[in-house]
Amino acid sequence: MKKQITRGEFLRLSGLTLAGALVTDMVFANDLFTNNLAAKIDTELIKKLILSNDAKVKSILNKTAVDLNAKLSSFRGIAGSITSMTASVCNSESEFYKSKIVAEKLNGAIDVLLNEQYADGTLDAGGNRQSPPDTAFILEYICPAAAILKENKQKDLEGLKDKLKKFILNAGEAMVTGGVHTPNHRWVICAALANINSLYPDTKYVKRIDEWLAEGIYMNEDGHYAERSGIYSAVIDKALITMSRLLNRPKLLDIVHKNLTTYFYYTEPNGDLVTVDSKRQDQFMDLKVTNFYLQYRYMAIRSKNPIFVHMTNLIENLPNFETDILSGSLGHFMENTELQKQVPADGTVANDFEKFFAVSNLARIRRGKTSITLFGGNDHPVMIVSGRSSNPNFLMYRKGDAILKYMRLSTSFFRMGYFSSEGILKEGNKYILKETKEADYYQPLAKEFQKSDGDYKLSESPDGRFWNKMDFDSRTKSNVKTQTTVIEITENNGSLSLDFKVDGPPNVEVTIEMCFKEGSSISGAVMDDKKNYFLKSGQGELTAGADTIQFGPGKCEHLNIENLDSEEYTYHQGSLRTAGEHVYITGYTPFRHQMIIS
Repeated sequence: MKKQITRGEFLRLSGLTLAGALVTDMVFANDLFTNNLAAKIDTELIKKLILSNDAKVKSILNKTAVDLNAKLSSFRGIAGSITSMTASVCNSESEFYKSKIVAEKLNGAIDVLLNEQYADGTLDAGGNRQSPPDTAFILEYICPAAAILKENKQKDLEGLKDKLKKFILNAGEAMVTGGVHTPNHRWVICAALANINSLYPDTKYVKRIDEWLAEGIYMNEDGHYAERSGIYSAVIDKALITMSRLLNRPKLLDIVHKNLTTYFYYTEPNGDLVTVDSKRQDQFMDLKVTNFYLQYRYMAIRSKNPIFVHMTNLIENLPNFETDILSGSLGHFMENTELQKQVPADGTVANDFEKFFAVSNLARIRRGKTSITLFGGNDHPVMIVSGRSSNPNFLMYRKGDAILKYMRLSTSFFRMGYFSSEGILKEGNKYILKETKEADYYQPLAKEFQKSDGDYKLSESPDGRFWNKMDFDSRTKSNVKTQTTVIEITENNGSLSLDFKVDGPPNVEVTIEMCFKEGSSISGAVMDDKKNYFLKSGQGELTAGADTIQFGPGKCEHLNIENLDSEEYTYHQGSLRTAGEHVYITGYTPFRHQMIIS
């Protein structure tokens, strides 16, 4: 059986910085073969990791030490600095190898954590006080540092090892007994417990892991976890990989495999992630796929899956790879020695696909430079709350640098806000999105519900538009009004044909909103004094660099583009309008309009 590289061997081998500085790549390669290691080491990446980590350590050393008397509520920066400094001080090819200055700074940083750690082992995190899951996130940094130090023989670091052990074991008690808020927290805590057990074995850690795992790890047929979130999918994938390798539970990687495959389809050529269907805060955020780097790299090396190889290569070639990944990853490569192996060569994937995620009601289509996202999977009734999908963007379209960030539709029907499809029906290359809104009026209370003092129960109206002391549950609805919107989108080689139909009470304002990437050039549309564009007729065109998107024909029957959001937003002076170049097509019910985007 081939020998697996140990953490100690990696600490020795990863000390190769600039080519030829101390040893040549050929000597390095020979060293690997004579040790009969399982795979070649990615020497170039390791050099970059060491240089980037050293640069980060320099910046840490230039910062003023944290006052132990300061009131802190965020510790990820400190924890990350501990991992980075540990990686450099323990790496024989680092500029800071055996640095007493770095060791002193390290001791100061861990003193801050010990000083702020509560008796129950927890730390605060923003508004989350004495938080077990947020403490688990800190352990993601601290445990790799402890693992690196465990393999190191520097006597000057013995005191630091003891401090880290004290912090980790204290935190371990919180991991064994503490609770969670969200689905991903369970697996972050489990990963922390797996890390602690690897360092300081105790059956109580594994027992607690199994208590959480007994709940089952939710994954739908689309390959999504419960939160359907890019942020937290990366978090869960990392946690499951940690549990798999430290507890020898390879079946957990089957779940990771499925999720990472899904996020291949959710990734734009420039590394942007599709987040529109998330049930968490990132449904309105711009994210890059870089948070998945360590996960894709580990799985590419382990499985040789071309998709994972492709994604690893894509991330490594992104402009923000150095700042987002290299500067903070050396410690993870030193702790998990699998990561430093070369990624397999075959990363060939198709750049032409149509993938419909039926459970999430999201379609992803790629035709060369053209990338399309269709979405109709909000949770109904739509509510503005963490854990529910509420993004009104139903179409996103890209052609190289030309980007339609989103298309939305809103009407003035009882100010109920944006169209939110009740799913997607796929018929061949046609996608049908549909929603029916209802607004009610209410009759007098029957005699048995009447009160002489008029003091009725504060309750929500059945149509969800408002609350009042009206005891709505005891009233009969009347004068019920409904509005039905149907949007049919047909795709043909990257071109979209859209057919809009809005029916219900007459003379209701209808507004189609297109938001193009800020800084793009718009032609064919008329700009008002607030820099909004109206496509009154004919074709419009967006230009960004050498790329263009054509859209139209237009229609303009009204100019009222205020209060497109529902009263859930406007009542609190909120808005979903984002930065960008906004183009509007408007009309009245009964509304009919057809247009093409290409």
